[in-house]
Amino acid sequence: MAKVGLVALIDMDGTLCDYQGALLRDLESLRGPADPPLGGDDDSPPWLRARETVIRRQPGWWRSLPRLQLGFDVLAELQALRFEIHVLTKGPVGTPSAWTEKLEWCQQNLPGVPVTITMDKGLVYGKVLVDDWPPYVERWLEWRPRGLVILPAQPWNAGFSHPNAIRYDGHNLGEIRAALRRLCELDG
Repeated sequence: MAKVGLVALIDMDGTLCDYQGALLRDLESLRGPADPPLGGDDDSPPWLRARETVIRRQPGWWRSLPRLQLGFDVLAELQALRFEIHVLTKGPVGTPSAWTEKLEWCQQNLPGVPVTITMDKGLVYGKVLVDDWPPYVERWLEWRPRGLVILPAQPWNAGFSHPNAIRYDGHNLGEIRAALRRLCELDG
């Protein structure tokens, strides 16, 4: 049974699910011989953004995202310490079907875990947030100055730094475990 008040929120895309890997795989399958190699630039040309939209709108695409081990490592630690786990994911505005498929993914991969799909993660209570995207982390920390954030390592969060955040790269699970235990002791 989970400890009362020890709520841990865990993101999907880039945390539990390999969204970026699946998107790059599917973009590569659509790349023509004259198309430039995919570089993962933030400033993608309109034709590439259009392909991304087509991919994300395919029925079943979100439901079939592969698991990401870094997120599941942290999830296992949270479960071992009896945190109350909640999936917290942002619903894509332009792809309403993704909201349903994200829920279905959770039901298949995390049966019984409550799911919140939101437009603003900063509004959702928890003691811990596990999320890869720095803008969501910063928004959440605005309202939780004592909260702990764990960021599964991704290229887009390599330079992120905050006193309440730890970047998990697969080699520092002891640091994650110690921080979570300290939080459990404080909650007492």
